[in-house]
Amino acid sequence: MGFPLSLKGDSGGCVLVGDGVEVERKMNSNLFTQLRGFMKRGGWLILLSLGLFLLGAFLKNGVAFAEDAGSAMAEYRDIPYIGSRNAVWVIAQLHILFAGFVLGVPIFALVCEYIGYRTGDIRYDKLAKEFTKLLTASFGTTATFGAIFLFLLVGMYPKLFNFLSGVFFPTFLLYAFLFILETIVLYIYWYGWDYMAGKKKLHLFMGLLLNLIGLAIMWTADAWLSFQASPVVLSATMGYWERLWAAVHNPTWNPVNIHRVIGNIVLGGFMCGAYAAVRYLGSKTQEEREHYDWMGYIGNFVGVFGLLPLPFAGYWLMREVYEYNQQMGITLMGGVLSWLFILQAIQIGVLFLGANYYFWQGLAYRARVEARYKKYILAMVITLVLCFAVWLTPHSLVASLSEARAMGGTHHPLLGVFGVMSAKLTVVNLMILTTFISFLLYWRANQESTRSWAKGALYFQYFLFAVAVIAVISLGVYGYYVPAVVRVKILSTAQVLVVLFVLITVTPLTALSLKSAKVTGSMTWGVMPPRSQYVLISNGILVILTMTLMGYVRSASRVHFHIYGVLRDTSPYAFTPSVGFAASMMAAITFAFCLIVLFIFWVAGLPDKAGKKLTSSARVLEALGDKA
Repeated sequence: MGFPLSLKGDSGGCVLVGDGVEVERKMNSNLFTQLRGFMKRGGWLILLSLGLFLLGAFLKNGVAFAEDAGSAMAEYRDIPYIGSRNAVWVIAQLHILFAGFVLGVPIFALVCEYIGYRTGDIRYDKLAKEFTKLLTASFGTTATFGAIFLFLLVGMYPKLFNFLSGVFFPTFLLYAFLFILETIVLYIYWYGWDYMAGKKKLHLFMGLLLNLIGLAIMWTADAWLSFQASPVVLSATMGYWERLWAAVHNPTWNPVNIHRVIGNIVLGGFMCGAYAAVRYLGSKTQEEREHYDWMGYIGNFVGVFGLLPLPFAGYWLMREVYEYNQQMGITLMGGVLSWLFILQAIQIGVLFLGANYYFWQGLAYRARVEARYKKYILAMVITLVLCFAVWLTPHSLVASLSEARAMGGTHHPLLGVFGVMSAKLTVVNLMILTTFISFLLYWRANQESTRSWAKGALYFQYFLFAVAVIAVISLGVYGYYVPAVVRVKILSTAQVLVVLFVLITVTPLTALSLKSAKVTGSMTWGVMPPRSQYVLISNGILVILTMTLMGYVRSASRVHFHIYGVLRDTSPYAFTPSVGFAASMMAAITFAFCLIVLFIFWVAGLPDKAGKKLTSSARVLEALGDKA
């Protein structure tokens, strides 16, 4: 039986009409429909009111602002109602967050693509390509916020910018050149993915080159921000290039470099995990759920992989700060900014709990071995909660006069013991070891080693963990009885080395023992409950919030200086804001970043949706054509 068929063409797509059945494909109809609905619900009034308010604000203050702008000798300029510091704070932090994402994702993508190349598993190549798609969508956003930040810095803080230009101008040119080069390599890497399918080594080289350029860009910018916190003496007797290198290679440059590299890996991993969780929750087919479940696991794995050594990098940075200037270190850890580190402890502690919980959910639902590991999971839960409680305990409690008298001072007779660094460094190392054990349990699930020496290697790992736990606790307790310099330089470093030795030794040993292992059970993908995906999303948000917090802490450590001890801040904003105001700004920045990232996730998914609509339309056309 034939079907009456007509094909109507228009600028937005094509419409297929036949016996009451109409299949329509329009690329942007949903977006326009939503915008039209927003405007009908009064959105135009909101936008008009906002525009009139901003216009009135600038007109009201325009005269004074123009006078400042017209002064060639102006050291500072302000933005009406918003404040120059707040504007720079928000834009700079958003730029740093997107830059961290843009620098972290290529590392992740390159590793996944290399694994796919070596193993022949097409899933890794598909995963790398999907993450690179997020990278291309984020790259322009990063550049946009960077340009706005530059304009604000030049216009609002000309004194600071002139000083930095006099010291670092050649690096400004280097930064611009590297940015252009990174753009070219990124386009070749992304658009040449399918073209270079038969030349995988060349494509991997482009990915490696993209990462190296990205690292060079980050380390160049790190020189500027680290110099502001730890400037060095630039003698007039030095040559120009000698002065430049001395400014770049300041005491905190290397620690900041390492800390930001690891932090970007953590951000990239957990953000990719959050992306996978969003797509998993919106999946319509079992095939999609399996793919995004596996992607979420990989993202969480990369995030945890970076999270384990991150506290060590942070400790190295703080140690260098103390050695450079003890007063700055005291301001950070024991002064006006110390309560921010309690907030940091809460955020990272919850992040550790979330990462472990996701592994345990995988054991229960993917591997279905929860009964075998239930007692171990219970022990790890107790360990993590106790360590978390110690980590977030402050040294000095906020107490009323009567409460302080009852305690005998601001230090609680019992809890005050847990408020010092000996206790906190000890529990952080124990949380790292516990998280590593969770990962090992998941790694070994449904696998049985066939190596003759596997049983001995397993007992050796038990021995290493036992010795490490005893050593970390013993060094932490001994730290109460020695001077601070011994605790900071010797005992804390020894704790770090003990834990790193366990991580570096056990990981390859486990990999070798599980090579060619006998599979005792299947790993089922796409069956994780929604709560596990909410954990992935919350981990991504917590990483953003923590990076926003520590970005503020690093800047606030300079107190009333633009460049610590060298260039004083004489603007109306030369004061440290309250913890409440700073926390509100951090929350607002995190919220704004998440909204923009959600938009990027939506944009990144448009081609897939369009492709699916094209496929379904083509199938209908083919079916109708056959029947006709």
